[in-house]
Amino acid sequence: MTSLRVGPVEITLQDRGHGRPFLLLHGGGGVATMTGFAGLLAERSRVLLPTHPGFGGTPKAAELTGVRALAKAYVAMLDQLDLTDVTVLGNSFGGWLAAEIALLGSPRVSGAVIVDGIGIVVPDHPLTDVSGLSRTELLAHSYHDPAKAPSSTGTGPSPDVRALIGYTGPAMADPELADRLGELTLPVHIIWGESDRIAGPEYGKAYAAAVPASTFTVLPRTGHLPQLETPEELLGAVGVR
Repeated sequence: MTSLRVGPVEITLQDRGHGRPFLLLHGGGGVATMTGFAGLLAERSRVLLPTHPGFGGTPKAAELTGVRALAKAYVAMLDQLDLTDVTVLGNSFGGWLAAEIALLGSPRVSGAVIVDGIGIVVPDHPLTDVSGLSRTELLAHSYHDPAKAPSSTGTGPSPDVRALIGYTGPAMADPELADRLGELTLPVHIIWGESDRIAGPEYGKAYAAAVPASTFTVLPRTGHLPQLETPEELLGAVGVR
């Protein structure tokens, strides 16, 4: 675990493994939702796993006013680390963040993988509002098999939901994002759990339809968090074995 200073932004970063670099971006549940998958991927590639500033008690610079601002900070981090051929992979909020990084057009980024991402507005298939759900209800919405969820004594959404809304706003969406995704020219793979009840497969199809020449893959027996529920299947879909 290291701490990087990128301009005014302090980034807490795990950097492990060797080879082709992946930047992994966690969702509202915090960095713990991506740590295990990062370990699997690091057996085959170099993996950078930041904790988004403001999550898990980490400091958040005043300049980080939204998702695009955080995306710019991560691109600056890639510049500082002098990395090339980076694949950006994000889940949920991290998927939205991966899309924003891709839209910045950095030559250091060669592709993006959006895993059950949020951020677009799909009128006929809105995101589920998880703010009032009990832990049992949240698990039922997040997993194909809630028994696969990590054990927790919590009784509702992650406390990092507050940090999440600090970037996304209460709607957790950008009405202009779907149109902006049409500007993407780099390879984008959109991967979705067939049993996601937070952002359902139809929402995922709309995400894919907004991205020119995207690839869309549905993972069976998987909910909103493939990296936790079916990590090996996710690795295979990403093309890393």
